[in-house]
Amino acid sequence: MEQNRIEAFAIVSADGMLADANLVIPAGLIVPADQKFFHDSLAGAALVVHGRHSHEGGPHADGRHRLVVTSRVGSLAPDPAHPKSLLWNPQGANLDEAWKGLGAPPGLCAVIGGPDVFDLFLDIGYDAFHLTRAPAVRLPGGRPLFPDIARGRTPDEILLSRGLSPGPARLLDQSADVTLVTWKR
Repeated sequence: MEQNRIEAFAIVSADGMLADANLVIPAGLIVPADQKFFHDSLAGAALVVHGRHSHEGGPHADGRHRLVVTSRVGSLAPDPAHPKSLLWNPQGANLDEAWKGLGAPPGLCAVIGGPDVFDLFLDIGYDAFHLTRAPAVRLPGGRPLFPDIARGRTPDEILLSRGLSPGPARLLDQSADVTLVTWKR
């Protein structure tokens, strides 16, 4: 039987932001090589987890099992917008209960954001965190990868503090110096 694993996927600006203050992802964070890595990775996911402002899009998105993290339900509830989705309140049901309730097969749990969801899984435990950086993009006052970034911590400090170690940087876009580092437990 395949073992479940939890992996996150994010691209951030030089200052650790996912989007600007209006939740808009600027063009500098939409990098074709990163998008390809992201969508290719999600193709093998058993389920995708995100908050209400995050969604991977693409032609296969609605066919995926997904958990939408929200405090608007007590534990688990059907997602009226997507038939293969459940609304999930982690205060009312743990990840195993939500995974079973969704009926998703075992395998990869792909965490795609936003900040509170990425932060939640710091406690649950990542097996890997695929972090792409776009150093030419700065988004002061933007939406941080983790809430603690707004309090002065860096993504590296946060991931290191949770027992993850960086692998080698992989250059995704030479002209923009965009790199991908996979952090592993």
